Amino acid sequence: MKWFAAALALVVLLLQYRLWLSADGVRELARLEEAVAAQRAENERLASRNAQLAAEVRDLKKGVIALEERARSELGMIASNETFYQVVPPHAEAAGESPTRTASR
Repeated sequence: MKWFAAALALVVLLLQYRLWLSADGVRELARLEEAVAAQRAENERLASRNAQLAAEVRDLKKGVIALEERARSELGMIASNETFYQVVPPHAEAAGESPTRTASR
């Protein structure tokens, strides 16, 4: 019976070694849990981005306002009944100077 108890104790020690110290034990489990958490965070970020893009696509397909806004901001277009005004700062551009340089007199 002593041999059987010693054999069982040896098996328990080998299993504990494999659980705590081997490459596929507790350390690997912790690493995989961190990787899963990081992937879930990335998936949530991408899902949010996809929702924003889907909303923008819906607006561009259905709404004229979003299409006009994008044409104005990205392409510089104006409507036929609008007048375009460009405002230039008087002190920097009128004197031909760079806005970052100062004149010394």
